[in-house]
Amino acid sequence: MGKKVVTLGEIMLRLSTPGNTRFVQSDSFDVVYGGGEANVAVSCANYGHDAYFVTKLPKHEIGQSAVNALRKYGVKTDFIARGGDRVGIYYLETGASMRPSKVIYDRAHSAIAEADPSDFDFDAIMEGADWFHWSGITPAISDKAAELTRLACEAAKRHGVTVSVDLNFRKKLWTKEKAQSIMKPLMKYVDVCIGNEEDAELCLGFKPDADVEGGKTDAEGYKGIFKAMAQEFGFKYVISTLRESFSATHNGWKAMIYNGEEFYESKRYDINPIVDRVGGGDSFSGGIIHGLLTKPNQGAALEFAVAASALKHTINGDFNLVSAEEVEALAGGDASGRVQR
Repeated sequence: MGKKVVTLGEIMLRLSTPGNTRFVQSDSFDVVYGGGEANVAVSCANYGHDAYFVTKLPKHEIGQSAVNALRKYGVKTDFIARGGDRVGIYYLETGASMRPSKVIYDRAHSAIAEADPSDFDFDAIMEGADWFHWSGITPAISDKAAELTRLACEAAKRHGVTVSVDLNFRKKLWTKEKAQSIMKPLMKYVDVCIGNEEDAELCLGFKPDADVEGGKTDAEGYKGIFKAMAQEFGFKYVISTLRESFSATHNGWKAMIYNGEEFYESKRYDINPIVDRVGGGDSFSGGIIHGLLTKPNQGAALEFAVAASALKHTINGDFNLVSAEEVEALAGGDASGRVQR
């Protein structure tokens, strides 16, 4: 039986160059929709949960197309407010080998950035919910969106809902000083904190003892920071993905979880070639939500999340379009990629 999972954020129109062409070469763009929390909602819907995505979108056809993109994959759109002037846009140039991917945002003054608390009844939204997920992108969009995030968190706590955050620092949206001033006070509502080493440092001021840029993702360096974060903010779980970037198309991928008592490190996946890594972290969040809601222990939950996100790297678009069965097959050791006849 699926659980009620709520996510809050911005869904954007994504315009990506076909194949690996550069912006300056392209005469056309591929159109999909995506955005941190929307991507998480799609994952949760794929795994059989009642996933509700909360945002505000204009009444015009592009706003409707974004709603339709969510509905297509089973996400519930009952709480999407309609109004405002624009859908945020982001442009994506997909890198290859030593050339990194590039993102250009065109999202200022989007409908959700200018939404008012009166657009949402957060008590109704959180009624009967099992899980609420948000990311550091949402309060970074605007001060109004930061206020919505706080109100949603408060309502979630009133209704006894488990709250998770993906710290997701975006330097194109705010500074680390601003991020910490907004994010730290919001941590008192959070039960499950997800982020990588950079996010923890920029959003919360915690720095692991590990040389990440140099490709050394030694889990030992994370244990101290996980303990300190759990202690300071009262998190029930602290979770980090550990990405080794060999090139834009070849990454190592694993993760680590801490439940206040013990650490668990997942198996490592060698992802080569990467088809589309945008949404990789969101697919991990969707996987860990499903894992913690349905699995017997944190290790099983983490293995599901890491396998889910490894698969996402092979799929075009923002959304992770895999079933729980496909993830279980990989988590259970089938990474052969053989044709299933």
